[in-house]
Amino acid sequence: MSRTALELLRLLAQDAPAERIEEQTRALATADPESGAVARELALRVRAGIDGHRRREAELSALVDIARDLASHPEPGGVLDTIVRRARGLLGADVAYLTLADAQRGDTFMRATAGSVSARFQALRLPLGAGLGGLVAQTRRPYWTADYPGDARYDHTREIDEAVEEEGLVAICGTPLLVDGEFVGVLFAAHRARRPFARAEVALLGSLAALAAVSLLQSRRAAETAGALAALSSAHAGIEQAAAAHDRFAGVVLSGGGVDDIAAALGDLLGCWVAVLDVDGQRLAAHGAVPDEVAGALAVRRAADSGRLVSTDGTCAVAVRAVGQRLGTLVLGGRADLDDGQVRTVERAAMVTALVLLFRLREAEADQRVRTDLLAELLARPAAEVDTTLVERGRLLGLRLQTPHVVAVCRGRRRGVAPAAAAAGDGHGLAGEHHGEVVAVVPGRDASAVATRLARHLGGDGTPVTVGAAGPVVPAAGLRDAHAAARRTTDALTAIGKSAGSARDLGFAGLVSGTAEIDGYLDRVLGPVASYDARRGSDLLGTLDAYFAAGGSPRRAAGALHVHVNTVAQRLERVTTLLGADWQAPDHALELQLALRLRRLRRETGGGDGTPTP
Repeated sequence: MSRTALELLRLLAQDAPAERIEEQTRALATADPESGAVARELALRVRAGIDGHRRREAELSALVDIARDLASHPEPGGVLDTIVRRARGLLGADVAYLTLADAQRGDTFMRATAGSVSARFQALRLPLGAGLGGLVAQTRRPYWTADYPGDARYDHTREIDEAVEEEGLVAICGTPLLVDGEFVGVLFAAHRARRPFARAEVALLGSLAALAAVSLLQSRRAAETAGALAALSSAHAGIEQAAAAHDRFAGVVLSGGGVDDIAAALGDLLGCWVAVLDVDGQRLAAHGAVPDEVAGALAVRRAADSGRLVSTDGTCAVAVRAVGQRLGTLVLGGRADLDDGQVRTVERAAMVTALVLLFRLREAEADQRVRTDLLAELLARPAAEVDTTLVERGRLLGLRLQTPHVVAVCRGRRRGVAPAAAAAGDGHGLAGEHHGEVVAVVPGRDASAVATRLARHLGGDGTPVTVGAAGPVVPAAGLRDAHAAARRTTDALTAIGKSAGSARDLGFAGLVSGTAEIDGYLDRVLGPVASYDARRGSDLLGTLDAYFAAGGSPRRAAGALHVHVNTVAQRLERVTTLLGADWQAPDHALELQLALRLRRLRRETGGGDGTPTP
């Protein structure tokens, strides 16, 4: 091997400058033209390999340095700024920028820039497929061009081209940010002069983009974790607050408090008004300035079908439930929105309220069973001497069974009879079901008045009810006979369409037990006269009524009817023709008067005009 060739190898080993190596290869070619050309080519290839290896080492070192830099920025914003700044420096670009994906709008938007001077460019959005960046986002593959303004491969839009022109960009390279197939955004490097991008530069930008995507995703997850930890800490504080509130509610119950005390405690804790409603929307307890129409609030209606707190139009409501049964609703308002801890406090208050109402319900059910048993014994007992045992049992329930009472049979409604009986008897009434009917025993002497009060109370919401009463009677001496009379009265009231009354109010009509019997009776007694009136448009029935009311005097009847006495005489002759000559005989006249009275009762109570069908 010649000294010239050895010198060339020595220069390569010493990493001499390319000029020295070129000079030595020319000398070798002069000394040995045939082998000199080959040696020159091999030497330059070796030199290029060394330069490429050195460049890759520098790039790898730069990427490691960038990774350390990115790791020092836990915030996503700091990561993005670091990415574009280091990309610009690593590729020697005039401008580096990064766009992020917007899943809702389906495009990418400019998020970070380094070297940019155009505000318009910094606010640019890139639709999928539009421009070089939009194509990268759509295909998730890198694209580059030495002359973007003149490159027809890309879908140019006026907005993108004007922003690129204002920034002065010519050569652009973009590569996608991907993590496990998830598209994050696009990283760009650009020059303000025409310049081709080498594949090594594109690969380097791609490596930087991959590193940036991982760092960005990690920083996002770190931020989400920090937020979750903060929320968890807040939730823990809320749980402690709710637990403390629960202890306070439990203390209220253990000290013998009721729903009023729970409402007051919750209102004090949250600084708001509170109401407790029963299943019918009636107010059981209130604290603060509760609105009058709170039962009709939208939140209250929605809470009935929900197992959680419902908030609508500034009002919050939660159903009060126990053992699968809705007992009422807890409602509050007059404050800002509740946080998670306060929501748990309200739900705990609803749970404690449910326990109190359940205890009250069970106590009421037990009391009602005792009352129903007592009522059954009283109703089954025939009239006899006063039973002192029954008197004592009644006294324990707040009843005075040795004083006069009225027995009432209520039909058409079952719920609410016990409260109505208690209200009608100043808290001393007794009510319950007996053989499928609802019976009330109310202190008092006036059966008519008691029946009217009960009917008014039970039918206040428009529900049709019928209440028949009998008495007065002493309950401790037995109620069987009075109960039977009250049932007959209710039957008669139902038949004639009247809502309330006593046997005394109905007189003989109390013996009638069905509408069919009334119609048949009226038809048998008054049918011929009623048919004549219907055909002729006359009023013979009215004349008969006036005649009997006048004590059988045609003259007084004529005065009551405002007609001549001869007219009355003529009408009575027609009645004789229709009913027979004996219609004024005592027995027949009594039947006629009873029928006319029953007809008048039905007309007064709205049960029909009392006229038989002709």
